[in-house]
Amino acid sequence: MTQSTGNSSKPRAPNLRRAWFLRGLMVLFLAIAVGVVWVSNFWLTQRFTETTRSRAELRLALYSGSIISELQRNSVVPLLLSRDPTLTRSLVASDYSTTSQRLISYREEIGAESLVLLDREGRVVAATDRNQIGENRSTEPYFVQALRSEDTVFTTSELDTGAFDFTFARQVDIDGQLFGVILVKVDLGRLEDRWRGTSEAVFVANSEGHIILSTEPRWRGHEELEAVELRSPNSAIQRAIETAGDWAFSAAGPYFSGSTTLRLESRIPFRGWRLVSFTAYASVRERVNSVLALEIMGFALLLAGGFYVLSRRARSQSVFFQRESAELRRLNIRLQREIAERQKVERNLEEAEASLQQSSKLAALGEMSAAVSHELNQPLAAMKTYLAGAKLLLQRRRPDEALSSFQRIDDLLDRMGAITRQLKSYARKGGDAFQDVDIRAALSSALTMMEPQLRQMVVEITQTMPREPVMVHADRLRLEQVIINLLRNALDAMKGIDTRELDLIIAEGDDVILTVRDNGGGIDDLDALFEPFYTTKKPGDGVGLGLAISSGIVKDLGGRLTARNAENGGAVFEVRLPRAAQAHEAAE
Repeated sequence: MTQSTGNSSKPRAPNLRRAWFLRGLMVLFLAIAVGVVWVSNFWLTQRFTETTRSRAELRLALYSGSIISELQRNSVVPLLLSRDPTLTRSLVASDYSTTSQRLISYREEIGAESLVLLDREGRVVAATDRNQIGENRSTEPYFVQALRSEDTVFTTSELDTGAFDFTFARQVDIDGQLFGVILVKVDLGRLEDRWRGTSEAVFVANSEGHIILSTEPRWRGHEELEAVELRSPNSAIQRAIETAGDWAFSAAGPYFSGSTTLRLESRIPFRGWRLVSFTAYASVRERVNSVLALEIMGFALLLAGGFYVLSRRARSQSVFFQRESAELRRLNIRLQREIAERQKVERNLEEAEASLQQSSKLAALGEMSAAVSHELNQPLAAMKTYLAGAKLLLQRRRPDEALSSFQRIDDLLDRMGAITRQLKSYARKGGDAFQDVDIRAALSSALTMMEPQLRQMVVEITQTMPREPVMVHADRLRLEQVIINLLRNALDAMKGIDTRELDLIIAEGDDVILTVRDNGGGIDDLDALFEPFYTTKKPGDGVGLGLAISSGIVKDLGGRLTARNAENGGAVFEVRLPRAAQAHEAAE
């Protein structure tokens, strides 16, 4: 019995040593993982924080430069205006009938917020805001300081609304005699509008520490400590990090609703002003967390792989490790459960894709419905004109000519039916209706369709085309549809012009080019011209689908529709199509 016990205990010793060795490796692995994550967190935080600080300092320098530029640009204006002959004559003669208008013209050139002219008693005699004329400002600081100094003086005053006025003032001195004071109010408020919407809160404080400019209106008039205690700006720092992420930073700044911020201060070389910004750390924490998440995931995968290897070895040894085998089976069941959940997610994704395809079909159906309405406006307008003409001819007892109008109406009805059939099959890329078409005949047919509008607007049309047929391989109905759209757009562009000129040019070279040129107002946005629903017309005149449909038709015909502005004014549209022979060779 003793001998047997000794033999059975011998193989257990290596197993115990192996188990302790594996446990030590696991502890070492966890310690390395924690150390790597900790060092990475510290190093990445410092690096990303410095990047955020550098960007904030650059923006602060730009803000300071814009303030100095605005102040310097307006500081020389009072000196120039005090020597203006018109203003000095008006003060001497007390004639201010045209002075306010002249100040308004100066303000448009200078870009100041307002210009005000005071007489020697402090009464407003001229101003860019005529409602201020007649006010007495003899007790205002800028008037008093301007009277005491021969140079330009700068004053800051707080309004009832909480905002601040920034004014340059200078006395108007004629031959050593004081006649008045000229005021130039600087518009620094527009700089605040540029600062809003960023990821930082910005304010400017004067030499006394009072905030005079700020992205948060509640801060104006307060000192910095009082402003920080107020509620945070909900527009400047809206992506602030949560308080739980504060451990990532060695030094936290002032808090806004539980979020750490970076405070930067810059001196403005003007009367001791200071420019201060608070930048949120949210972007830093997000970037650090993303890298740390990848590291933790990598260590977790390595740890899971180690467990998997150990479990495989343990399962093949003895009954002593059956518990670990059971744990492995439970992990396998959990994995199968995750696989089932993933398959369920994939099925949901397939259903979402099918729903998205159905939504795309509905969107295309809506666009075609709008296109039908747009394309039928032209024949309907022509039918209305022909009906009015037929009615007038019948009243004048000219039935033969009225029958001609009715025949044209019948042709237009056929045309409308063809358009609806064409637009119904617009989504299909079919080529059943393709044939060799003389582009001159297509242009002539389109001009016939547009004849009532052309006659009503009195348009001078110049046609330049070869005498021989110019053949292209295309769908004639869709080609005429493109030409009609271009003609109608040209007429709409020339509505406000007395003399309307329309040039139609057909040129044949490597390709067949149809050019439609008008003398209207031209095209403002060439990039968005062929996008669906883009239009410069008034509501009710169009939905912005004509050029988009025309561009798609020309592409289906193997060509290209382009647009540009003419050198002498107006717009130029070019339809470039391959010749019929080239189209047949490409098809073969």
